[in-house]
Amino acid sequence: MIMAFDGSSVDGTAYLDVVRLARNAPTWLDSAVSFWSTYGLAVFAMLAVVGWWFARRNGDAAAVRALAVPVVVVVAYGVDALTKLAVREDRPCQSLRVKTLETCPAPGDWSFPSNHAAIAAAAAVALLFVSRRLGAVAAVAALAMAVSRVWVGAHYPHDVVAGVIVGGLVALGSMLALRRWSRPVAGWLTSGRLRPLLTAS
Repeated sequence: MIMAFDGSSVDGTAYLDVVRLARNAPTWLDSAVSFWSTYGLAVFAMLAVVGWWFARRNGDAAAVRALAVPVVVVVAYGVDALTKLAVREDRPCQSLRVKTLETCPAPGDWSFPSNHAAIAAAAAVALLFVSRRLGAVAAVAALAMAVSRVWVGAHYPHDVVAGVIVGGLVALGSMLALRRWSRPVAGWLTSGRLRPLLTAS
């Protein structure tokens, strides 16, 4: 039997308050939040594509930063997944045995930190280096994603906060490093077959 951390002592009461609120909310609201929680990450992918499309007009370095967004998100997901394996926190629906909007994951599908929150935060921070407008939109969407994961019962509040921190810090460090090296990387890419990805023509 795998020993797992029980996070209910951290903010289990707050989690139960949110789940109770969701249970008593209008059906249309629960449906909308559940849909966003399940499929909302696709919005960040679309924002990344839009950012790349317009960044090509601002020079090779800008295009490189835009192309880096999905890579940074994957790295953030990897760091988050490794953290999950290290902490091994049971899902709140398992520890507290509460009925939630989202089906309770099987044991071993750890809760801390939230993958969804980490991915959304990483995308938002990375997009800020591409376009402030897109980054701002992504930041609002990331906040909505984090809240939705608690609303549907998949995570404790501290899970999503940790996910946002992990994703945000990984993206910030990665994009700051890339900004320093974006021109050399652009020069290397433009000399190869990937050049069409960097130019609008």
